[in-house]
Amino acid sequence: MIKYNLKCDKKHEFESWFSSSKEFENLKIKKMIECIYCNSTEVEKSIMSPLVLNKEKNIKKNKHANETKKFYGELLKIRKFVEKNFENVGKNFSKEARNVYYDNRKNKNIYGNATQEETEELREEGIDTVSIPWVEKGN
Repeated sequence: MIKYNLKCDKKHEFESWFSSSKEFENLKIKKMIECIYCNSTEVEKSIMSPLVLNKEKNIKKNKHANETKKFYGELLKIRKFVEKNFENVGKNFSKEARNVYYDNRKNKNIYGNATQEETEELREEGIDTVSIPWVEKGN
């Protein structure tokens, strides 16, 4: 896992974690990284200073790395479960979630992509959704 300091085109600064620098670049190209303050998808990495560790800090870093790997593994298990047991409706998630909710098709499990605005609209209608960090396979 790698943490980047990010900055949007409106100068908002925030942090985010990625499984690799390649994941960051792929998500940026697909405009799937949004500013947490204004939802702008024009996001760049900010200047970051390297972290220099002494031996004690290095031990803590290794412990943190092990915890991160464990966390990544758990997220990967969730992804595999979702892919196996749910239907991927892609960008039609908002529409399909409404169909499931209003047509009382409670036994239909779906997953897909929705914007923050679409997710908020679903919640306002009483439709519960869950956002899961979608880690890349094999990193």
